[in-house]
Amino acid sequence: MTLRTTDFQPAQLIHRTTLNNGIVVLVAENPTADIIAARFFLRAGSRWEHPHQAGLSHLISAVLTKGTATLSSLEIAEQVESVGASLGTDVTTDYFLLSLKAVSADFKEMLILAGELLRSPTFPQQELELERRLTLQAIRSQQEQPFTVAYDQLRRSMYGEHPYALSGLGTEATVSQLSQTDLLDYHQTFFRPDNLIISVSGRIQPEVAISLIESVLGDWQSPKEPLPLLSSPPILENPVHKTTAQDTQQSILMLGYLAPAVISPSSQAVSQAHPSPSHPDYAALKLLNTHLGNGLSSRLFVELREKRGLAYEVSAFYTTRLDTAQFVAYMGTAAENTAIGLEGLRSEIDRLGVIPLSAEELQAAKNKMLGQYALGKQTNAQIAQTFGWYETLGLGIEFDQIFQQQIASTTAEHAQAVAQQYLTKPYVSLVGPSSAVSKVN
Repeated sequence: MTLRTTDFQPAQLIHRTTLNNGIVVLVAENPTADIIAARFFLRAGSRWEHPHQAGLSHLISAVLTKGTATLSSLEIAEQVESVGASLGTDVTTDYFLLSLKAVSADFKEMLILAGELLRSPTFPQQELELERRLTLQAIRSQQEQPFTVAYDQLRRSMYGEHPYALSGLGTEATVSQLSQTDLLDYHQTFFRPDNLIISVSGRIQPEVAISLIESVLGDWQSPKEPLPLLSSPPILENPVHKTTAQDTQQSILMLGYLAPAVISPSSQAVSQAHPSPSHPDYAALKLLNTHLGNGLSSRLFVELREKRGLAYEVSAFYTTRLDTAQFVAYMGTAAENTAIGLEGLRSEIDRLGVIPLSAEELQAAKNKMLGQYALGKQTNAQIAQTFGWYETLGLGIEFDQIFQQQIASTTAEHAQAVAQQYLTKPYVSLVGPSSAVSKVN
C-alpha cells in the first residue's frame, strides 16, 4: 500500500451570527449550483423526553408538517411540490431537524413556510391518530426483526433508566397514551428562537440570507421561562449478557462498550460562541471503528467473513452522542456458529488492545476515514448539515478542521491505549434459536 499524507484545504468559509432573539445563523455561500439548502436544528429529541412520554419527539416530527394555524396538510404539501422543493423533518436522540431545499428563486417562499411550521403547528387530532397508528405498526414490526430486537436489548442493558435506553419510536404503552396536549406542551417548551440553529448553504450571499431570516423569524420572541435543564439518570457500567430466543434462521450477535461522548467531560458549553473541546479519545475511537468494521476491507469483514466464513453480515459503529456513547460490533451468523462466532467477534476486538495497528493499517484507516469525510461535504445539503450539527453539539464550526487534524495525528500507541481503556468490558446481546443462544455464556 502507498502511504500518503493528508493535506488540509482551508475550511469552508462559514459566516456565523446571532440574531437579537437568539437564533444562531450559519451561512456558507456556494454558487456552484442554483440550489439553497437549509437545516433548522433544535436542541431537542428523545434525550429530553420523560420516560412515560417516550416517542413524543418522533410523533412531533411526524405531525409537524400536517397543519398550521393557516395551512392544512394538503396546502403545505402543494406549496412545496408546486415549486419542486423538498421539505421534511427528522429527530434523533440529541436534536430535532427541519430540512428544506429549493432553487434560489423559491428559497424565500420555503423559508416563510418553514418559519410557520416551526412557530405555529397545530398537530391536528386526525393527523396525530394516523401517525400514532403508523408508529405503533412500526414498533410491532421491529419486534419481529432479529437485529432490532438484539439492539434494543443491548441498548436497555447499557443505558438502564437513561433516555438513550429506548428506541426513538418509543414503546407501545407510551405512544398509545400521548395526547395532542403533550405535543403542544413539548413544542412550546423547546421550539423557541434561543434554542434554534439555522444552517444555510448555497447560491446566496451571507448578508442576504441573514436578512431574509431576520425578516421571517426576527419577531419571534422566546418565553421568559428559561429552557429546562437536562437531568438524566447516571449511566453506570455493569456489563451483562442478555439473550432472546427467536425462531430465526440465524443468530444476531452484538458486543457493546460504553464509550466517550463527543464533548470533553470537563466542558459544559453548548454554543459555538464558546465552543467545547471534543473528547481527547473521540477521534481515536472513530479510527478504530473504521479499521474494525467499516467496509469490505475492514478487519471484521476480512477475518470473520472472508477467511473464516462465519458471518452473513458483520460491522461496527461508534455513535456520536452528547452523553455516554456506544461502541458496538455485531454479526449475523448461522445458528450452529453462534458460540464460535461470538468468540471470534470478541477476539478481534480484544486484539486491538493487545497488538497495535501497523503503520499500514493505521494509514489505511486514516485515508478511508478522511476520504469518506470529504465526500460527505459535497452538496449544499451536506454542508448545511455538517456545520449545523457541530453548532448544535457545541463543538463550534472549527471542529471541521480540528477533527481532520485529530484523525491525521492519531498514533498507533494512542489507538491501542484507547482500545485498552474502553474496549475490554462488553455488554453482550444475542438473538437466535433457543438451541443456539441458550448454550452461550
